[in-house]
Amino acid sequence: MRTSWLIKYTLFSFCYIFWVAGGLMIAVGIYSKTAVEGGAVDSLTADPALILIIVGCLIFCITFLGCAGALRDIQILLKIFLWTLLLILLLQVTGAILGFIFSEKVERKAVALLEKGMIRYRDDLDLQNLIDYIQKKVLNTMCGYETQLLKPWTARKQIYTNGCLDTIVKWGHQNLFLIGGVGLGLLLLEILMISLTAILLRQIHFIKKKIIRRSTMH
Repeated sequence: MRTSWLIKYTLFSFCYIFWVAGGLMIAVGIYSKTAVEGGAVDSLTADPALILIIVGCLIFCITFLGCAGALRDIQILLKIFLWTLLLILLLQVTGAILGFIFSEKVERKAVALLEKGMIRYRDDLDLQNLIDYIQKKVLNTMCGYETQLLKPWTARKQIYTNGCLDTIVKWGHQNLFLIGGVGLGLLLLEILMISLTAILLRQIHFIKKKIIRRSTMH
C-alpha cells in the first residue's frame, strides 16, 4: 500500500514553490548586503536586507521539511512541518487581532519607525535605496523624490503635502478588498497545506499499522 500520490505531490508542489521563493529572498538579501557599501545600522528593524535574509531562511528551512517529508513519507519531518505551520497560523491570527485592538499603539510605533528611518536615511544606503525605490514607484507623489531639482512653483504641484503614514493608511482603506483578498488567500493556502499534511500523516500511520498487523499475523 502507498499514500495518495495526489495528496503527496500537491503538498510537495506547494512546498517547492515557497522553498524556491525563500531561496530567492535569501539571494536578494545577500546581494543587497554585499553590493551596497556601508550600512550603518544598529537596529534589526531598520535593515531590510537582513530581514529579507532571516525571513527567507525561515521559509526555506520550513518548506524544505515539507518537501522532503511529503516526497519520502517521513513522519517526523511532516510532524515538524505541521506544527510549525500551525504555530505560524496562530501567530498570524493573534497578530491580526492584537493589531486591530491596539491599532492606535501600532500607529504610534509605525510613526516612530518612520521617523527613525528618516533620520538614518543618509547614513544607511540599504534603507536609502529602499525608500527611493518606493518613492519612484508612486511617481513622486508622497515625499517629493528629486523635487529639489525643480523650481519652487513647479515642485509645489508635485509634492504630496500629507504625511507618508496618512497616505499609506488611505491607500489601505482604498484597497481594502485587495489586501483582504491576498491575506485570505494566504490564510486558506496555509490551512490547505496543514490539512494535506495531516491527511498524509494519517495515511502513513494507517499503512504502517496495517503492515505491523500483517507481520504479527504471519
